Amino acid sequence: MIEVTRDTFKLAQVFTISRGSRTESKVLTVKVTQNGVTGWGECVPYARYDETLDSVEAEIMGLPGDVSREALQSLLPAGAARNAVDCALWDLEAKTTGKRVWELLGMPKPGPEITAYTLSLDTPEAMRAQAQKNAFRPLLKIKLGTPDDMARLEAVREGAPKSTIIVDANEGWSAQVYADLAPHLVRLGVAMVEQPLPAGEDEALIGMDRPVPVCADESAHDRASLPGLKGKYDIVNIKLDKTGGLTEALALREAALAEGYGIFVGCMVGSSLAMAPAVLLAQGAGFTDLDGPLLLGEDRAVPLQFDEAGVHPSSPELWG
Repeated sequence: MIEVTRDTFKLAQVFTISRGSRTESKVLTVKVTQNGVTGWGECVPYARYDETLDSVEAEIMGLPGDVSREALQSLLPAGAARNAVDCALWDLEAKTTGKRVWELLGMPKPGPEITAYTLSLDTPEAMRAQAQKNAFRPLLKIKLGTPDDMARLEAVREGAPKSTIIVDANEGWSAQVYADLAPHLVRLGVAMVEQPLPAGEDEALIGMDRPVPVCADESAHDRASLPGLKGKYDIVNIKLDKTGGLTEALALREAALAEGYGIFVGCMVGSSLAMAPAVLLAQGAGFTDLDGPLLLGEDRAVPLQFDEAGVHPSSPELWG
């Protein structure tokens, strides 16, 4: 049996990227019950990929109640719907066997991973204040994506002089804006720039000087995306809501590493339930951004633990 509920988590503050602002995170919580055991997972339908709460729920409810994880991979495409069900089936298997998911995968016992903390797109002054407030964090991710981002970059570096900075343009720059900013990214010690150009216009990255590693986000979904990244990107951002679950995410990670890409494990703005499977995926990744719960004003009853060591693996009470 498959159940879907809609949950809304209020954000701690307004969250803005180049495509717009939000004050809450609307997610789908999926429970799969088989033989009296229930596993659960979460997804965040994303308008950028033509997903809505209604469309994703319809995809999920069209599945047979006894669906297997193996069959699921061909029954649904990569995306939010398959992600929630895939993660629920991993949780179900863990509960059925009495083993943690990392044991089922043959992984070493996972540990905490340093996660980025995201600073919302705002005025330079407001972003400087955000940076100062979070200057104790080792890794900050700043949302940019406008033609006049130079002042924002300078302001964040002033506010957090010791933090490592990664930049996410969310497809908001042109090739010329990126080329103009690139030397300043180096000067300001930026470690990575994420999706500087629109996914449909990233051919311009071929042959372009990339003094700072460039990461594919909107251009990278699952293993089928990899051929289109060649010559454009250095790092792949793997998100469960894009790959369609932990199963494909692990396969994408292996394939991307084999082709020489760095790994960045990211997230949509969701609760600890959405992040929990991704913590396993993030083990040993070059960059991790699983700060969704830190951006919320409320979370699941048994949340993930965040401290100076980073984001810790989930307890069995939460997931897996």
